[in-house]
Amino acid sequence: MQKSLLLKLLFVGFTCMALLNCKQAIELPASDADNGGLILPVNFEALVVTDSIGRARHIAVNDNGDIYVKLTYNDAMHGAGGTVALRDTNQDGKADTIAYFGEYKDVGGLAVGVTIHDGFLYTSSVRQVLRNKLTHGKLVPESATEVVLTDEEENVATNWHTTKPLAFDSKGNMYVPFGSPNDACQDMKQFGPAGIPNGKGLDPCPDLENHAGIWRFDANKTGLTQKDGYKFSTGLRSIVGLQWNPEDESLYAVVNGIDNFHTIYPDLFSSWQAALLPSELLVKATDGSNFGWPYAYYDQMQAKNVLQPGYGGDGKIVGRASEFDTPVMGFPGHWAPMDVLFYQGNQFPERYKQGAFIAFHGSTDRSPYPQAGYMVCFIPFENGKATGKWEVFADGFTGVDTVVSTSDAEYRPMGLATGPDGSLYISESNKGKIWRVMYKGDKDNFGDTELAQMEKRKSRSYIKTPDEELDNLHMGDQLEGSILYDTYCTSCHQQDGKGDNNRFPPLVDSEWVAGDEEKLINIVLNGYQGEITVKGKRYNGIMPKNTHLDDHAIASILTYIRSRFAKKRNPVSEFQVNHVRNTTAK
Repeated sequence: MQKSLLLKLLFVGFTCMALLNCKQAIELPASDADNGGLILPVNFEALVVTDSIGRARHIAVNDNGDIYVKLTYNDAMHGAGGTVALRDTNQDGKADTIAYFGEYKDVGGLAVGVTIHDGFLYTSSVRQVLRNKLTHGKLVPESATEVVLTDEEENVATNWHTTKPLAFDSKGNMYVPFGSPNDACQDMKQFGPAGIPNGKGLDPCPDLENHAGIWRFDANKTGLTQKDGYKFSTGLRSIVGLQWNPEDESLYAVVNGIDNFHTIYPDLFSSWQAALLPSELLVKATDGSNFGWPYAYYDQMQAKNVLQPGYGGDGKIVGRASEFDTPVMGFPGHWAPMDVLFYQGNQFPERYKQGAFIAFHGSTDRSPYPQAGYMVCFIPFENGKATGKWEVFADGFTGVDTVVSTSDAEYRPMGLATGPDGSLYISESNKGKIWRVMYKGDKDNFGDTELAQMEKRKSRSYIKTPDEELDNLHMGDQLEGSILYDTYCTSCHQQDGKGDNNRFPPLVDSEWVAGDEEKLINIVLNGYQGEITVKGKRYNGIMPKNTHLDDHAIASILTYIRSRFAKKRNPVSEFQVNHVRNTTAK
């Protein structure tokens, strides 16, 4: 009798397990009426888990549903911690317990890593990788913080691309990227971070020894430095998203390409080309792979590596670029991929287990064309390889039809994570909003028809390839303006815009910078000589002419200084500069 009862119980147990594999193990919470503002494929729905927790970066979800979010270090809105823990206690999908924790000493704002592995919560700062043992039932870790890895680089906080996302394989290894300290291996001491004025790269590039690559470490050890690791892959400028794909037992990364092609090489690249190049990459990093930075870049329009202009390239020459590995896929320039996720849940249609999700933070330097990116896409795989196509999966983050300046975008997608029930979580960095995306349709009947409306989203100005003439907004670009400001303006007005307190006036809070745009354009374009009063103080220096700079360059400088020093969001246009140039020409 007992044996018969035991067999019946086992049968019921196995039956329940089989059913759970086919259907939802638990009932999904109700979605927001507007899907939290997101636009998703048919039968996908979303809700907002939390809003305004701080400038969120990457995200991780524990097997009990607890969410951990990494904040930027210059976000002091809550005055404590660098990590946020979220818990939903009543199963309505909304976080009702929010706790800030973690004491971090680093400066800098963009370190991003947060990962859960083997019962530990790993968090990355600019200088360190830390971990805490998670305790069952406890939201905030109570264990002592262990220092897993320390970056001993002297100037690590000023490295442009110091981010340390983590990935773990199935063999006890941990992978950590070390970003390049500049844009394209220029001589920083001679020309500054952007390599102005000639943009030549150092050859051979000394940065490749300890930067621009992925290092492999023993995941079971603590107290590590870079010297304890093994350089696994190289030629990768800036990696913010990294993940191990258990499907093919391989490491994948999303890589941000170099900037400023038109600014540094105006004779070789038009502003339209510079808006689209070089490609942002999804790469499969293997032992010994080399993706060519800084000597080469990938051109998604030509579908090949070409020689970088700092090493003699002109946008067509291949040369030694043929020696380097090519990516899984190349995306338009400056979309800023922040995270990559290989979906392993059971909630979504099966097709989403064969491919990668990528979160694009959105560009800052595509002007005079619309800024682009600002969405989550999906790349289908077949037989372990990308099909060469990509799909818009989640849209609606920008809140506007055209992103003229990056600040126009209401939200900027950042981190991706899968919950224990197979929901997809998306974080954004402007305010700290988190969405939970769920599928509530028939998994067996999902295909092209359900994706059709998302394919139409590719016509959006922040996703499509811009028309060279029709989509030119003729607006100044803040990033280009910052580079040109460093080149032409800092010797007098100083890096901080406060002037020299003697001959050259401050730009910070200056009534001239915040005032009439045409007067300001006239001063920068045609120069100024004589006494000038700024903030009640008189100055009598000489402002040289800058008529050698084109309209877009002048517009970019003024867009930058008005945004940085006068908090003016609206960019200055080329048309305004051209009008002043024509009406004041002598």
